[in-house]
Order: sequence, then C-alpha cells, then structure tokens
Amino acid sequence: MIYTLTTNPAIDMNCTSSSYEPFKVNRTTNLSYSPNGKGVNVSLVLNHYGICSKVLGFFGGFTGKYIVDELNKKNISINPFWIEEDTRINVFIDTDDNKEFKYVNKGPFVSEKSQNQLLQYLSNLKGGDDYLIISGSLPISIDEGYYDKILNICCQRNIKIILDISSKRLKELLKYKPLLIKPNDEEVADIFGIYIKNEDDVKKALKYIYEAGAQNILLTLGAKGMYFYNGKKIYYCNAPEIKLLSSACAGDSALAAFLSEWLFESDIEKALKKSSATGANVAESSALGTFSKVSTYMKLINVREVL
Repeated sequence: MIYTLTTNPAIDMNCTSSSYEPFKVNRTTNLSYSPNGKGVNVSLVLNHYGICSKVLGFFGGFTGKYIVDELNKKNISINPFWIEEDTRINVFIDTDDNKEFKYVNKGPFVSEKSQNQLLQYLSNLKGGDDYLIISGSLPISIDEGYYDKILNICCQRNIKIILDISSKRLKELLKYKPLLIKPNDEEVADIFGIYIKNEDDVKKALKYIYEAGAQNILLTLGAKGMYFYNGKKIYYCNAPEIKLLSSACAGDSALAAFLSEWLFESDIEKALKKSSATGANVAESSALGTFSKVSTYMKLINVREVL
C-alpha cells in the first residue's frame, strides 16, 4: 500500500482578479475550492492515474471535514487523525497581468496525543510492500524531531520512505536511506549549500545527496526541467513551454506522476516524461486541473542520459 502523509493539509481557494489595489474592493472570478496539502495532492494525482493510496494526516473542524468528504467522493481512502482546531485555508490569486499572489496560513495546533496516534498507526503497519510519502511542512506545533520518530518506525517496519519536504532537517534525515527524495534547486541551495547554475552543479549536487544517503533523487527545476539520479546514471528531462497560471500544485503532481510509473515499471524515460508533462499541465491550470494535455506534452518531451 502507498500511504501519503500530510501533517498540515489545507483547503486551497483559487481565484482570478483584474485588480489588486489596497483599501478597495477587488472583485474576483473563477473561484474554486479544492482539498489540498502536498500529500493530499499526491494521492489525488495517483488516483487519476489508477494507483490506489491512503491519505494520512491531521484534520480539524468544518474545513477538515470538507477535505475528508471530497476525498471520499473520489473513492480515495483516508485515515484522518482529528484535532480540535480548524484545518487551514490557503488563498491563491492570479491576476490578468500574469502575477500570482499566495497567502499561506500557518496551520492549526496538533496535540501530542494526536501526534502519538499517528505514530501508533504507523507502528501497526505490516511493512514490506508499504511506501510512505511524506510531503509538505509540519505545523508549528510539531517539533521537527517528529520526522525522526516517523522514520525510525518506517525503518523498523521495513516501510519504504519517500520525502518531499523543504525542512533543513532533510539533510540529517538522509541517514534513514529514503528510497527517493524530490528537492528543487532552491531547496538544494538552502539545505545542502549547493547553488545550481549549470549542469556541473547538478552533477555535484546529485552525487553529494546520493552519498549522504538518498537512494534516488528527483531534482526539479521548474521550467528548466528535471534530473533523476539512481547512483548509476543521471537523466535529464526538459519541460514543455506553457503559460504559467499557478505553480501551487505542480511539484506534487510531478512527483505523483513519476511514482505512478517508477514504482511499478523500470522505464525511467516514460516516468520522467509523464512527470514533466503532468507538472506542466497542472502549472497552467487552476488547482490540479483536468490533466487533458499530459499525453500531448509527453510527445514533445525528450530525455537524455547525462552520465
């Protein structure tokens, strides 16, 4: 079973506005609400590609209930750990002159009791054929040492770990030998101190991260494409040209699309093309969109061996 963990889920409110003047009423159009949070997005995209997963996370109030209900409508399995405070709402505003405003809330308080309930749940998994995808940030009420508690359990239960987190603790967490991590270039600079300006920098970063413990690395560079390294070969995949609408869910979608192929097949080229095409199609859409251009984009994308 594939489990996705989102410790700080959200409802995303997306809209468009032709103005953004202070102290005035700015009208919006194209209003939409969607269940969100990085791990939630991964499960949604896996579900689109016919891959079953189970959503884990902390949910509270009417907003948390909305996310759970929406996932149930899509027949996505979910095991919510309920908390007292409401799940957050994030706001994304796109303007007619191609600006994007992101208002992201800090999230609710998660008690130690709720944290332990999740740990106990993971301790009861059989392991072996299980994957845990940890995505996104922790609520401010959860100490980053919580990652170590989760990963210790995963190692004990033989649960394969996939990490997509921007925490500086990621560098220390590589000692748990995660199956895959998905940093972007900004995170590589912030966490590992390697600034990516050219392909030589990419090679340096990927080899450093691999030697530090990550078994596989999917490095995303937005419009500049992505790289994958498995300790033997480095692959580069370009990105199709699009008109960016919102980058909010693109990285999560790219990860899910990659996993939908890579976990079950050995065709790296197809997995990368599907990942790049999905991320691009989502980036030009409101929320996750409909994935209608993925097949078309896959035909325009090239993959080459770097090393």
